[in-house]
Amino acid sequence: MRIPFHRPSIGAAEIEAVVRALESGRLGGNGEVCRRVQARLAEIAGVEHALLTPNATQATELALLAMGVSSGEEVLLPSFAYVGQANAILACGARPVFCEIDRATLNLDPADAERRVTARTRVVLPVHYAGVACDLDALGALAERHGLRLLEDAAQACGSRWRGRHLGAVGDAGFLSFHETKNLACGEGGALLTSDDALFRAAEIAQEKGTDRNAFLRGRVERYTWHARGGGHVLSDVLAALLEVQLARLAELTSRRLELWNLYHDGLAELDADGFIRRPDVPEQCEHNGHLYAVRARSPRLRDRLLDGLRRRGIEATFHFQPLHASPFAREHLGTGDLRLPVTEEAAATLVRLPLFADLPREDVHRVIDEVSALCRSAAANV
Repeated sequence: MRIPFHRPSIGAAEIEAVVRALESGRLGGNGEVCRRVQARLAEIAGVEHALLTPNATQATELALLAMGVSSGEEVLLPSFAYVGQANAILACGARPVFCEIDRATLNLDPADAERRVTARTRVVLPVHYAGVACDLDALGALAERHGLRLLEDAAQACGSRWRGRHLGAVGDAGFLSFHETKNLACGEGGALLTSDDALFRAAEIAQEKGTDRNAFLRGRVERYTWHARGGGHVLSDVLAALLEVQLARLAELTSRRLELWNLYHDGLAELDADGFIRRPDVPEQCEHNGHLYAVRARSPRLRDRLLDGLRRRGIEATFHFQPLHASPFAREHLGTGDLRLPVTEEAAATLVRLPLFADLPREDVHRVIDEVSALCRSAAANV
């Protein structure tokens, strides 16, 4: 029987919420539903402000615009990251500067990032990979030393924490994703988080095409007009209605994913001990959300064998980020052809993501574990 890689957990409550939103006759964004969800997100994250966006890439662009990032400036980010963030940097006229990752967590290496700081650097943008926090102590200190803004990519990290603080709420700003593959899903969607009032006001204007329409909707101005650069970064109330129900289920969905994550972790311990794979590392100060379970095979050849073998058995395992610095676009337009980031390159060549979603049956996890074990043992026997 086929085991899908992911499936959103959508039930009757989500469907009813969407129907109510449709029946309300208001399909646009920044309506009553969006305002409720933004308030709830801010409460959960422990920040003053949240802005819903169509996706995390647009939340990134909003943050960078609000921070005043512009042409000729630089943003540090890991090469092991989603391409959307690099595109958001380019959309502001700035340049993405790709950095190495930590071998244990696959998160941004603070020491390597600091080596790449120049007079043009404005922002450091770490990615909390798999919902596991970056070293925010070290990155915060780096940002302070060099006068940089810290923008957290918490797209995979709704519900995760660093020393008790919600990810996305530690730096100057952060953002979440509600894509269908995430712990909380509304098909597409994202959110910008911040407690910086000035940054929020600038982001709110950029969200509504550079106008003060949000102030108009709250009755603070008689009419709205163009004030700054901006774009169409508003989430529909229909999708916000779906997200509102998902937010109410945050504890339930996180608990279920963590249960399955731990099942994988325990079941694959022997393969780790025997050197076939490396399981995820979660530092003591991190409280993660069970977003994904990824192992690293001991060689690219074994990784390819695992992916092919699992797919042949009806199990949708997959790879993940491909190094941005080695992409055709970066080589041609950003001059990264000579850049070598060996930890990033090794991670991309050996990583296998296994099926994990809230409604995945436990017996399917056991089956995946058994198949991974059989493929690893078979590969060793045939060497």
